[in-house]
Amino acid sequence: MFEISAVARVKRFAANTAGRDFAVGDIHGHFTRLQAALDAARFTPSVDRLFSVGDLIDRGPECRAALDWLDKPWFHAVCGNHDDYVVHFDTCAVDSWIFNGGLWFTHLSLPEQKTFAATFAELPIAIEVETAQGLIGIVHADCPFPSWAQLRNELQSPKSSQRLMQVQNRCLWSRSRLEQQETQGVVGLRALVVGHSPIPVPVRLGNVIHIDTAGWRPAEGYFTLLNLETLEPAP
Repeated sequence: MFEISAVARVKRFAANTAGRDFAVGDIHGHFTRLQAALDAARFTPSVDRLFSVGDLIDRGPECRAALDWLDKPWFHAVCGNHDDYVVHFDTCAVDSWIFNGGLWFTHLSLPEQKTFAATFAELPIAIEVETAQGLIGIVHADCPFPSWAQLRNELQSPKSSQRLMQVQNRCLWSRSRLEQQETQGVVGLRALVVGHSPIPVPVRLGNVIHIDTAGWRPAEGYFTLLNLETLEPAP
């Protein structure tokens, strides 16, 4: 019998009956810009919720703020590929990570690094959000299966640690749907919301909505806040 982590790889949230739910694309250490986008959308922390497609850190100047944001009761994130670097900071390909914006992490003390790793290890691979119109799924990059039920089963009851790693890597890294313009979608969801691949405007392929509009690139990008009830970006 192989060992698996007790971390919940799929988290489900009941419908928000008091306020609005939004999803946001990759943040990459630009939390001040994210807060400005929330302010523009009149986000109300007491009733609204914000779901992140992951990649909270690297590239931007405010990576340390990720821990403060994860403490907010209305902010919920899945694990992105950059976040996964943090989880495995002592075994990952460090040169590749630093090349892709991870230098900030090397400036932390070892206790700080371990705190980040422990916190990020608790991030789920997938989030489910109930809405009046149907179930919304959130992963960082893609669902590697034609149905959401299959992904949920693979994450919650993996056949082996190797299989689990393969599935998680596809969820964190895959760009094939966008590159191939695959419109088949994911059965069992009203919509799947993903990030990972920077694009000028949100792109919908079947019921999969790509929302990484590069808010972490101040000169050219912006944060998309997708209303999970209407599936339209906040104005």
